Amino acid sequence: MKNIRAGRPVSCRCVEDLPKVTCFNPEGVSPSRLESVVISVDELEALRLGDKMGLYQADAAARMRISRQTFGRIIESAHKKVAEAIVEGKSICIAGGHVEAHSGPFGASGPESCVCLGCGYENPHLDGIPCRMELCPQCGGALVRKGRSSSVDT
Repeated sequence: MKNIRAGRPVSCRCVEDLPKVTCFNPEGVSPSRLESVVISVDELEALRLGDKMGLYQADAAARMRISRQTFGRIIESAHKKVAEAIVEGKSICIAGGHVEAHSGPFGASGPESCVCLGCGYENPHLDGIPCRMELCPQCGGALVRKGRSSSVDT
């Protein structure tokens, strides 16, 4: 009999903004042969902080409100996925993850809104109506509350 043990719950990873572009396709690969690699929103944030901004892992981890070791695992996974996509000619799609979106580097909050992780569409949040009960009018994806913890399955 297999030992089933509940693992440690995944904590939210803070990201400064949700991606506006969610898919990159290689040129010269026919759509019928195109395969995808999915990068989570927190992996994209790790790439942005570590590679684009050049932050040390400890500083980037602090901005995401995670440990340096967790940041290292996230960015290593992202690097492997990007390398796979480039070497094998696969598209890179950004979706999912257990994230908490904040405006600005330290989570300055503005008016609440519902946001689509698929296309970035934002809609003002209506009190009493959960964002998850609405669908994005642009792409049909699920909406989540911006600035709240959200886990989206890919």
